Amino acid sequence: MTAGRSVLAVLALLLTSLLSPAQTAAAAACATDPATPKRQFRAMWVSSVSNIDWPSRTGLGVAAQQAEFRAWLDLAVQRRMNAVVVQVRPTADAFWPSPHEPWSQWLTGTQGGDPGYDPMDFMVKEAHARNLEFHAWFNPYRIANHADPNRLVASHPARRNPGWRFAYGGKLFYNPGIPAVRSFIQDAMMDAVTKYDIDGVHLDDYFYPYPVSGQSIPDSATYAQYGGGFGNVHDWRRDNVNKLIQELDQRIHQAKPHVRFGVSPFGIWRNASTDPLGSRSSGLQSYDAIYADSRRWVKQGWIDYVTPQIYWHIGYSVADYKVLTAWWADTVKGTDVQLYVGQAAYRAGTDASWQRPAELSDHLTYNRQHPEVGGDVFFSAKDVKADRIGSFSTLAAAHYTRPALAPEFGTAQAPPAPSVTSATRGTGGVAVAWQGTGTSYAVYRVDGSPAADPCQFADARNLVGTTRGTTFTDTTAGSGTYTYYVSALGRAQHESPQSQGRVVAGSGGPFSVVIDNAGAGFTAGTAWGTSTFSSQRHGADYRYAPPVAASDPAWFSADLPATGSYRVEVWYPDDPGYNSSTPFLVAGQTVRVDQRSGGGQWRSLGTFTLQAGAGNVVGVSRWTSTTGYVVADAVRITEV
Repeated sequence: MTAGRSVLAVLALLLTSLLSPAQTAAAAACATDPATPKRQFRAMWVSSVSNIDWPSRTGLGVAAQQAEFRAWLDLAVQRRMNAVVVQVRPTADAFWPSPHEPWSQWLTGTQGGDPGYDPMDFMVKEAHARNLEFHAWFNPYRIANHADPNRLVASHPARRNPGWRFAYGGKLFYNPGIPAVRSFIQDAMMDAVTKYDIDGVHLDDYFYPYPVSGQSIPDSATYAQYGGGFGNVHDWRRDNVNKLIQELDQRIHQAKPHVRFGVSPFGIWRNASTDPLGSRSSGLQSYDAIYADSRRWVKQGWIDYVTPQIYWHIGYSVADYKVLTAWWADTVKGTDVQLYVGQAAYRAGTDASWQRPAELSDHLTYNRQHPEVGGDVFFSAKDVKADRIGSFSTLAAAHYTRPALAPEFGTAQAPPAPSVTSATRGTGGVAVAWQGTGTSYAVYRVDGSPAADPCQFADARNLVGTTRGTTFTDTTAGSGTYTYYVSALGRAQHESPQSQGRVVAGSGGPFSVVIDNAGAGFTAGTAWGTSTFSSQRHGADYRYAPPVAASDPAWFSADLPATGSYRVEVWYPDDPGYNSSTPFLVAGQTVRVDQRSGGGQWRSLGTFTLQAGAGNVVGVSRWTSTTGYVVADAVRITEV
């Protein structure tokens, strides 16, 4: 899905592979609930620098570190998120055994200290086990939060190559203007991309260092050496960052086309008072202050998603949340770059202007006015957990009541529809199993046993969960009759058509299922036409065919929970020109119905002994000596 598409356009595209042209047009009119979007990026940042989120402190044993990380993932699942953005290169170091950079000090307390396992491998596998996307978060230029190179481990590249670094504002940074540095930084990140099954590469807002009063960036010699062709140092610095973004984008997608590349820039690009293309704000301009031309990255398509840090409240005169969200929505419009808003969960209940529990929730409500906004990322995990003043609970109750699929990416084909093999009610809920070739799967539950309707899948109101396995237990199921459907999603989140529905009878009443000709349980040959002529039809249309001296039946199939007695009823529109002796085939018997009258209601064919399992149950044959169309519209099967 591109960020510029409207919700209805996205739904129409999604359903095209599932529906006929007429049904596709009808699906565009599905009424969807903005509080239960089918697709929405929902994530939190898990920050490792200074042990902000994870690990909670240095020196924890392997088991303790892993238990803490699992708890963060479980929190994400509990809050119905579908991704985590985890900091794996906070200070020119690594949370994996890197050939380029030392082990991070935030793991053991000692830079270069082996933690005794591979955290990256562990984290990716644990995230995927919960069907959470894992976006690996890298800080490109920061070397250390101090200015003493002698505190770096002796093997550190910044220590072995002193010309690559500079000190500024009490910290150490790689010099973005040196081509060898740019290449090295990319190599360090690409090592993780190639070795691990990550879903995204994520850069934060730190490019050139944020300004420090009274200090200048010490790169005049570098500018003299490499800045030829640029009229000033500022354009050259921006070009250095642009090159990093553009080249990294190319390298990521060359190595793994399915991996998304995203950046979370400072929330203000430029102010309109400086640049007519800028926003109606008056805060720090990242274009000028830290040389991040984030608008250009979007317009050039050098990134797959942008997550601006709009860390201000609604109504703030310097940087109003609504003003900046509208500006970013307009910026991504017409591009293939997706927009997810960076939300300041850390400010809830702390700043004087963040005392309203509904402030964050109101941000997401406002987002609905801009269909380009495809989701949100919250800083940071510990603040989501803290839920100060009930801020996140308020948001979740208004916006995260149902799961959501992650936004689709690129143009990859969706996998084929899976096949549900069983759906069984047990003490822990309804256990659903299927066969398929997807990377992950979405499980839908529809109340009762109605005919399949594309609008049932247009938003998330019937989505009960997702998984990377081929089984799912619906622990929220009640005692009623339900129909379960499963769809498959590929690595880039493109969704297949839904499977054929599998009915689970209610524990307090008899099994009953309705199969409409427009649903997945109906099949017919090419000689069967489709009509909407009669207002007596069941559902959107019905099927018809002329009689011939051959059966060529249209079949209604169902999945019956047990062998036993079932009442079989049929629905058809009547017409004087229809057949007076239409053959209905049930359990080896033929029941003939005069379809010239008695239509527009359920008519019983009788009670039959039917076998348990999925298969064709009722057929409408064309083999009759009488004239007039035979009609197949709907069938109802009820256990008696």
